[in-house]
Amino acid sequence: MEHHRGRRKTRQPAWASIWEITKVSAKLGLTSFGGPVAHLGYFRNEYVERRQWLDDRSYADLVALCQFLPGPASSQVGIGIGLMRGGWTGAVAAWLGFTLPSVLLMILFAYAVEGLGWADTGWVHGLKIAAVAVVAQAVLGMGKSLAPGRGRIAILFGAAITSLLWPSAWTQLLLLAAAGGLGWVLYRQNNGEPGPFSRVPISRTAGAVALAMFGLLLVLLPVLRALLAWDTLALFDSFYRSGSLVFGGGHVVLPLLEREVVPAGWITQEQFIAGYGAAQAVPGPLFTFAAYLGTVANGWWGAIVATLAIFLPAFLLVIGVLPYWERIRRHAAARGMLAAVNAAVVGILLAALYNPVWTSSIHTSADFSLALASFALLVYGKLPPWMVVAFAALAGWGLSLL
Repeated sequence: MEHHRGRRKTRQPAWASIWEITKVSAKLGLTSFGGPVAHLGYFRNEYVERRQWLDDRSYADLVALCQFLPGPASSQVGIGIGLMRGGWTGAVAAWLGFTLPSVLLMILFAYAVEGLGWADTGWVHGLKIAAVAVVAQAVLGMGKSLAPGRGRIAILFGAAITSLLWPSAWTQLLLLAAAGGLGWVLYRQNNGEPGPFSRVPISRTAGAVALAMFGLLLVLLPVLRALLAWDTLALFDSFYRSGSLVFGGGHVVLPLLEREVVPAGWITQEQFIAGYGAAQAVPGPLFTFAAYLGTVANGWWGAIVATLAIFLPAFLLVIGVLPYWERIRRHAAARGMLAAVNAAVVGILLAALYNPVWTSSIHTSADFSLALASFALLVYGKLPPWMVVAFAALAGWGLSLL
């Protein structure tokens, strides 16, 4: 009897944790507008500040890792947090919650509302302005905790200036590598201990298998596609390769996808552009644009195949690397490198606050006023992000009527 009660105590919290991960990630999936940089701000507000599932340092370590990996950085951060919180099931729950709302909306766009021009409406512009406030809060909070001292402040602003002058995914990678080298020299002796939520419930053997699967699929899928005349396999190969080879987030994958789907005759150039406009009007990761493309190409089945294929590399890479990353970051030299890399990550976020978040959102004094009001409600009014998003959307719609 005692043994039975003990088993119930250990099992119930696990399922409760998975349910909590699903609810939280679904809320983020329904309210996270503004692209990958804004998503990282929403994630920090929810996972670090509100729920304290991990601290700023552990969060920044995870962000830095996902910046190095190809694929959708914000989705990978969410998968990583779900993995650390609830294992394999937690990773799937975090991905489904964050991704599914956007996938369903993109399928709906493909079937029913393509061409309505929602991407140009006032409420969508208000959502973009809300993203300015969210990213600004993230930069402010992360800068305070991750860039103490003149050295790391210099790294932060150096990374921001360099990112603005030479904007590319390769610039970001080079900046993170250079910051790591500086950190190894400057901070390897005294950089504190890693955060308390960095343990990953995945073995290194499982990680090695995931990395092997990632490479094997990347090599074998094109071969099988050439040998087998199967439309589903061709679709899976195109989207898997796009998800595997892109650095820099959602917007960077668009030219890759266009080269895959338009010349193949699956979708016209006009349909592609219309879908891209629709993708700007929905929350969640921009990679769910694949759901729209898959729907146009092959109905709901195409949407499922394209979505799974483009996100599978992100899953395999996060699961493959995190078990080793958790071990490496505990070494003094690695922590020194991460101390500087974290400062560089904040600098990259600061640059992204200006371009593309600010430049695509703030065009008039009214836009700036709404951004200030949203920032004040978020930082000083302590309102949850979804309320600020709703306020900005309504205000944007109201401004469009003036």
